[in-house]
Amino acid sequence: MNAHQLKGVFPLIWCMKKRDDKKELKDFGKQVRVCRQEQAMTQSALAYEMDVEISQISRIERGLINPTLLTIIRLASGLRVSISRLFDYA
Repeated sequence: MNAHQLKGVFPLIWCMKKRDDKKELKDFGKQVRVCRQEQAMTQSALAYEMDVEISQISRIERGLINPTLLTIIRLASGLRVSISRLFDYA
């Protein structure tokens, strides 16, 4: 793409609704916690199922980190829920 073509793209990007990434991460983390508690599972048990450190579960639930796709897949598997369930917050 040349400079002239890029000039036409940037206004589209700037017009997009700005997301609040911190809020998204907090909402996702709360949903992970809800799913975990529905399973009567501790953070320690989930960490064991996922083969990760307990602190990673804690940071996800508090919305402090942005989990990768692979981590989200492992969360769903460890919690025995669908991936879409982890994003089922409004």
